[in-house]
Amino acid sequence: MTARSALVTGGTTGLGLAIAHRLAGMGLGITITGRDPSKLAAAVAELEGAGASVLGAVADAADWDDTEGAVAAHVERHGGLDVAVANAGFTTAGDLVDGDPGAWRSMVLTNVLGPALLIKAAVPRLPAPGGQIVLVGSVAGRVIRPGSLYSVTKHAVASLGENARLQLTASGIRVATVEPGVVDTPFWDETGMPPVSLHTGVIADAVAWIVDQPAGVEVGEIVVRPTGQLI
Repeated sequence: MTARSALVTGGTTGLGLAIAHRLAGMGLGITITGRDPSKLAAAVAELEGAGASVLGAVADAADWDDTEGAVAAHVERHGGLDVAVANAGFTTAGDLVDGDPGAWRSMVLTNVLGPALLIKAAVPRLPAPGGQIVLVGSVAGRVIRPGSLYSVTKHAVASLGENARLQLTASGIRVATVEPGVVDTPFWDETGMPPVSLHTGVIADAVAWIVDQPAGVEVGEIVVRPTGQLI
C-alpha cells in the first residue's frame, strides 16, 4: 500500500506516460490504463524500471465497465485513490465536410464520455476533502476552429471540468483542467509536428503542481502553450 496514489487514463505513451512518471517521482502509487496490452506492458516495465509502484489495466476509457474495473483494481492494489487524471484522447483526420464519420464516434466517446466516466467511477473512492481530479483538455477547446470536431470535444472537456467543480467543490474534492498547446507526442504522427511544441515534461510538471497544492487551494484551469503558438 502506498501513502498516496494516482490513476492516469491513456498512460501508455506520450503525455499520459510522462504524467505517470512525474507523479510516481513524487512518491505516488500509479495505475495506467490503455487499450493495447503490449503497449501497456512496455509502459509498466518502463515505470517499474524507474522505481514506480505501478499497475497496468487494459481498459477502454469510453467503456463504463472497463473504467469502473480499472478504478476498483487501483484501489485494491494501492489501498485507495487520491488523484484521477483523465488523459485518454485522440483526434481524427479531416473536418466536418471531409472527415470520416466512422472515426468520429470513437473520438467523441473517448474525449468526452471518457472523462465523465472516470469522474463517476473515481468520486466515491476519492477522499473528501482532499481528492483531486485532473482533466486534460486542449487549447483547441478555447477557440473556434473551422470544421474541427476535435475542437468541439475539447470545448466539452472544459465545460465538464467546470461542471464537475461546481458539483464537487463543497465536498473538498478538487477539479482542474489542463489545456496544453502543441506537445511533442505521437498525437501528431499523422498530421506532422507544428513548428513550435512543448516537451511532455512541461505538462507533466503542471499536473504535478496542481496535485501538490495545499489543502484549501483549488486550481481550476491552466493553459500552457509553447512560445510562438498563436492560438
